[in-house]
Amino acid sequence: MQEIVVGRGMWLELLKPDENGHIVTVASQQIFGVVRSVMPFRLTGTTRDYIVVGSDSGRICILEFDGPTKKFKRVHMETYGKSGCRRVVPGQYLATDPRGRAIMISAVEKQKFVYILNRDSSNNLTISSPLEAHKSHSIVYSVCGVDVGFENPVFATIEVDYSELDEDPEAPQPEKMLVYYELDLGLNHVLRKWSCPVEPTANMLIPVPGGNDGPSGVLVCSENYISYKHSTQSSDDEKADSSRGVIPRRHDMSHDQGLLIVNYAAHKQKDMFFFLVQSEYGDLYKVTLDWLGETVRVIVKYFDTIQCSNGLVVLRAGFLFSAAEFSNHKLYQFQGIGDDDDDAIIGYMTIGEENTPEDEQEVLPLFKPRLLKNLLLIDDIDSLSPICDCKVMDLFQQDKSQLYTLCGRGPQSTLRILRHGLSVTELAFSELPGVPNAVWTVKRRFTDPYDEYIVVTFMNATLVLSIGETVEEVTDSGFSGSITTLLCTTLMDNSMLQVHPGGIRHIRRDGRINEWKSTGKRAISRAASNEKQVVIAQGSEIVYFELDISGSLVDVAKVDLGQDITCVDVGPIQAGRQRCKFVSVGFPDKTVRIYNVESEMQVPLSRLICSVEPESIALLNMPSETGEVQDTTYLFVGLRNGMLQRCTVDAMTGEIRDPRTRLCGARPCRLIKVRTQGSNSVLVLSSSTWLCYHANSKFNITPMGDDSFEYAASFASEPCPEGLVTIQSNKVRILSVDRIGDSIFHQQSVQLKCTPRRFITHPSTNYLIMLETDHRTYTNQEKEEIKQELKSSTAADDNDDMEEEDLPEREYGTIKAPEGTWASYIRIYDPVQQVTHDMIELEDNQAAISLCTCVFHDRGSEVFLIVGTVKDMKLTPKVDKGGVLLAFKFTDLGRKLELVHKTTLEAAPYALCAYQGRLLVGVGTALRIYDMGKRKLLRKCENKNFANMIVSIQKIGDRIYVGDVTDGIIFVKYQRKENQLVAFADTPSPYWVTAMLPIDHSTVIVADKFGNVTVQRLAPTITDDIDADNQKNWIWDRGLTNGAPQKSTEIVKYHVGDVVTSLTKAPLTTGGQEVIVYTTFMGSIGCFVPMQTRDDADFFTLLEMHLHQENPPLLGREHQVFRGAYHPVKDCIDGDFCELFTTLPYKKQQEIAEELDRTPEEVCKRLEDIRNKVL
Repeated sequence: MQEIVVGRGMWLELLKPDENGHIVTVASQQIFGVVRSVMPFRLTGTTRDYIVVGSDSGRICILEFDGPTKKFKRVHMETYGKSGCRRVVPGQYLATDPRGRAIMISAVEKQKFVYILNRDSSNNLTISSPLEAHKSHSIVYSVCGVDVGFENPVFATIEVDYSELDEDPEAPQPEKMLVYYELDLGLNHVLRKWSCPVEPTANMLIPVPGGNDGPSGVLVCSENYISYKHSTQSSDDEKADSSRGVIPRRHDMSHDQGLLIVNYAAHKQKDMFFFLVQSEYGDLYKVTLDWLGETVRVIVKYFDTIQCSNGLVVLRAGFLFSAAEFSNHKLYQFQGIGDDDDDAIIGYMTIGEENTPEDEQEVLPLFKPRLLKNLLLIDDIDSLSPICDCKVMDLFQQDKSQLYTLCGRGPQSTLRILRHGLSVTELAFSELPGVPNAVWTVKRRFTDPYDEYIVVTFMNATLVLSIGETVEEVTDSGFSGSITTLLCTTLMDNSMLQVHPGGIRHIRRDGRINEWKSTGKRAISRAASNEKQVVIAQGSEIVYFELDISGSLVDVAKVDLGQDITCVDVGPIQAGRQRCKFVSVGFPDKTVRIYNVESEMQVPLSRLICSVEPESIALLNMPSETGEVQDTTYLFVGLRNGMLQRCTVDAMTGEIRDPRTRLCGARPCRLIKVRTQGSNSVLVLSSSTWLCYHANSKFNITPMGDDSFEYAASFASEPCPEGLVTIQSNKVRILSVDRIGDSIFHQQSVQLKCTPRRFITHPSTNYLIMLETDHRTYTNQEKEEIKQELKSSTAADDNDDMEEEDLPEREYGTIKAPEGTWASYIRIYDPVQQVTHDMIELEDNQAAISLCTCVFHDRGSEVFLIVGTVKDMKLTPKVDKGGVLLAFKFTDLGRKLELVHKTTLEAAPYALCAYQGRLLVGVGTALRIYDMGKRKLLRKCENKNFANMIVSIQKIGDRIYVGDVTDGIIFVKYQRKENQLVAFADTPSPYWVTAMLPIDHSTVIVADKFGNVTVQRLAPTITDDIDADNQKNWIWDRGLTNGAPQKSTEIVKYHVGDVVTSLTKAPLTTGGQEVIVYTTFMGSIGCFVPMQTRDDADFFTLLEMHLHQENPPLLGREHQVFRGAYHPVKDCIDGDFCELFTTLPYKKQQEIAEELDRTPEEVCKRLEDIRNKVL
């Protein structure tokens, strides 16, 4: 079985396609470091792969996957350098010998180590001391292992020696060299074996199979070409030209635009091999070799076009996995291997200098991108990377917050609306003639994998539906259709059971039907069963049945419990036992009691006191949260006030322990037993639907979709092995729950045109106003003009033209414009109706960079939209022709925009903020206040004393918080009498600000581009002096060594490990605690939760301290060093690290819990309480 290892930020994951072609997550492990490179290898003669990981720990780690625990296990770890992503510390590049005998790990500059791999007498992997292959003054671009059979291992690198350029800056540019390093296994030494010059644009090496499979050597990818190189190759120019393949290019690319290969995947079989390489545009090419002796010909053909990726993997099962760069990751199935794709070439382009003879000019084949021909999209995995901006709001008025995130880049950009809950897919839908009461699914035989019937009951009837290619009503199932059904199930002897108010209908496997009728005037009100036992309740009386050896349902016990029974359940039969000895019963006196069916049921074994009357109970076995035993018996109690209680039940004594409570809705909770991922789970039906399940070594209670249901049951069929059949009013729906355990958010995606930069909400209509801006992109009119030129200059037929017009830019990209060309749009979007009301395209090569709404004091309550743009901006070096402030007014009830006027500026306005009926603008290094004029905005006040460039402005009351791109946060006060903006305080050290958020009047949280988050606070004395009406001049005149006269205090320091792009303060649940939600460039969403008590802070600090000793991170980066990468951690506890407690062996959990004067269950409960405060 082939699986896929991916490194995603600080996570190492193992993925695989299932039998239905969907990608599932086998394991996910947080490593508290940065994964820089991953490479698999296999020792000769073995059938199991290891993976070697290069990270920022300064250590090489070799891991193997442990199937039973579903974790990566560290086999070896060797230290070779300092921690951190440094250019001279190896870890950026990894290469393995194809025979699994050695590993090379390289830095970007100078250092390379080679490790020899072997096995000891116990068949365990061993690793040698590192062998140096350093070369000073050299920069490495790519590394790979060369297939030389069982000769001495050889590694190839692309290097540049800059020693001469370092000594003489005017020296000619050095050549790029392809270098072979040979590991002499006899002498235990690495030597530089061979080198040859390559193209100056060479950027990637691809190893070629050797021995009987191929000619060995490497493919060198450079701009426009793929060349074959090997140490046995002669220097004959004619042979060198024949071993160079030309990369076909798109017909709309300009002749002076180069084309680079950014990724590849290799596929090898016994009699053939080929490579799939991907260009920077996302185009896939099939590369094959035709060789005879030393002559090797490289053949490059256009294959298909997908989104640009960071990694490609070809699986033997016929799948291609693409780890996309800035969109969802995708799994494709091969429909062909591109042998008949010569028709893709539509022409040729000749390139070369003006004076170059025609016979020496290069001819490049041209092609048109097309719809997928050789690949078929099977599945995709949601990816938010990169998140440009995020806000937490409840625009749908659902009493729970949604996360609105701007994601992606270019045509792949999206607005994602994230809701807390599992994603649900509707597979079937049907309306019924009446409103049903309940639904069940029944198997024909107990051991069948799939269900045979769907049983729907009404007020006075029961409908039986047969499951097949279609769902049809049947009347020969044995179930009575003229009564109300309370319970339907299949027993272990393949007989079926129907419980109704008047009795029990037992349908034997031979078709015989046995009836048990209730005695007296009491009707059956509640019923529960497992595969062998049945329990019914009649008023205050409980009747217990068992299935005997002959297949008859025998009345074993009848007990009057003294009060009416509100709910009842019997647990599952554990392996090796004849029956489950526990029955749980709920009573109107707000208690739930456990009875033993093997003895007299008059005296309960234990009882649980509830806050209100129980509505429903479920007794079942689930994986233990602490890992003490494989399965634990849990008691779930749904209360009539919408609360859910979960307790553990001792398997021997029946004692109820460890009660935990969770609010699930406003309606009484109804509990349904279901199966998810092969284990028992509980569905909670209230005003919201929740799923209780075990995943990732912890217990989870997660909402499921946005709908509420009256009843539900498990559903299993061949297309949907683990689904649900639900009742909603008079509708029956068949649903499947997607990717349980992978994500706790389900999302709605809205396609955008360009890269989203920022967005805000209209203050009254709650419409989203978004800025979309892309570099090197033409406007719509320019694109149409270019397409018309291409049509007139090509000889393609009308069908090809039509096919080109139909290609979506999201999948196939757009025409690249010259540097300094911008396209910008302002979009008004209604997230509730899912409609774009207005979209304005900016002219004059303007790039929109900031926006805000503002109500000016002399314009009544009219809302204006102010958009900051920059004209003709080039990024390297960064130059522009000044900025512009565009003032729009809203029309058509906020659905349309109308331009009022423009205001030109001498620098780019990167930050805007409404302030006391005026507008604050950050113009380069100046902070200004503008007011609305008739023809333009009028400057009223200015402070030019900021360090570099203002990138963020926020305000609370009359206090202004300014973020400088390099200087951190500056606290500013506007003196109305003097009409001055005065900086009275700033941060004690500079920060490269990427996001900031004022938490209160004196506290602000700031994130920098290195992944650090810091909370700054002004001392109370400073706050009092500034806010007092009788300000003292010495506060403003008092000077320090530099900056403002007062300094803030750093009260929290923490390293996130990724660039934080947004910060928001909001509760994520109704009535929940306010948290600081942050998003990162790599697509992560996290939050900072303020500790409410000193006891909580001390407890989790001690827990984190013990975990440092008992559970060090997988790749060797010390946790404290990682979280304090740039400065020591201060007053911040790593919740992700504390969550690892549940993944430890139970013995270690006990040791840590004893140090904390707790039990492992109590520690898990504290962790769950913190999670419940957030979501």
